[in-house]
Amino acid sequence: MLSVLRDQAYAKLFGAQMIALLGTGLLTVALGLLAFDIAGNDAGLVLGLALTVKMVAYVAVAPLVNALVSHIPRKPVLVGSNVIRGLVALCLPFASEAWQIYVLIFVLQSASATFTPAFQAVIPSILPGEREYTKALSLSRLAYDMESLASPMLAAALLTVTSYHNLFAGTVIGFAASALLVAATRFPLIPPPQRMQFFHRLTGGTRAFWSARELRSLMALNLVVAAVSAMVIVNTVVLVKGELGRSQVDVALLLGAYGAGSMAVALGMPGLLERFEDSTVMLAGAVMMPLLLLIGATVIGWAQGAGQWAGLLGLWMALGAATASILTPSSRLLRRNSTEQTRPGVFAAQFSLSHACFLLTYPVAGVLGASIGLWGVAVVLVGIGAIGTVLAFASWRQPVVPVCGAESERGTNC
Repeated sequence: MLSVLRDQAYAKLFGAQMIALLGTGLLTVALGLLAFDIAGNDAGLVLGLALTVKMVAYVAVAPLVNALVSHIPRKPVLVGSNVIRGLVALCLPFASEAWQIYVLIFVLQSASATFTPAFQAVIPSILPGEREYTKALSLSRLAYDMESLASPMLAAALLTVTSYHNLFAGTVIGFAASALLVAATRFPLIPPPQRMQFFHRLTGGTRAFWSARELRSLMALNLVVAAVSAMVIVNTVVLVKGELGRSQVDVALLLGAYGAGSMAVALGMPGLLERFEDSTVMLAGAVMMPLLLLIGATVIGWAQGAGQWAGLLGLWMALGAATASILTPSSRLLRRNSTEQTRPGVFAAQFSLSHACFLLTYPVAGVLGASIGLWGVAVVLVGIGAIGTVLAFASWRQPVVPVCGAESERGTNC
């Protein structure tokens, strides 16, 4: 997998991604402490609203910004996005009211909604070979999982010697370094897209999703991932501390098991996709995710003692593995069903549509978890995931309808 880093352009971009991810991780910790300073015991409400603002920015801004900057070369778009994120992080320590946090978070996450799909869309142009591109996808998935483990530990180490306000400085440095690495990367020459009406540019990515069966299936798979992983992200701390009465360390252990499962699959994904079709791997993950969560609901509701804890660790690891089996190959579908010119719009549409699913399932996991309990909300989320799985199978089985202007499923133009 690491052989892909021999490509200097990709190595620089991967470094830019890693540094930006670490900066974002430090920001997450610092933002929680800032919210507590401002709102005290209501910090959870402030953070919850901030996360909602983040998701709204992701859903609404990605297609809009892509339409606005589609004629601009991708390097200045990526550098500019990082500069804006760094400037917002520089302003955050001076926020003294909750509304100021919301405004700044909206601007910062709007810049992230610009950076991430544009970054993802340029990688296929730098690594045109499918084998190397698959290795890059696995490495990227691994980077996200490692960041989720490394950033909190780095933040904890820094907080032993400095104020949390200085974590924002670390975030600024991270975004600045990421911008410099992107600026130092030699991008391939990508012809600009044809001039077209703004509305056509705005909706092009979403229309591509409706036109290609693989991408229609991917929309349903996004719902499966959002339904099941919302239970993990939102309710793991409630499950461990509230239901089981275990320690904060055990919260980290259970989340770590989820990340470990994801990393294990990410490491093996290049070899797996050489033996099996994307559809086989992704649809298998879609079947497993609701099934595993249903087993988890049974463990939560009925099992007791050490066996319950061991079962949950194994289930969370399996859930992480099933999640990675869907997320890691997904960009291969986006690459196959786009051209150099349409690719930014297609990646922006995926970014927006996938986060729209989380905008639905996060409140369900949180509100229903508080009102009907963890067993009940797990069953509801299993139902949503099962619906997504059925839709994914139905979409992938539909006949292929070639769409001119996009690459066919075998990588040739119609």
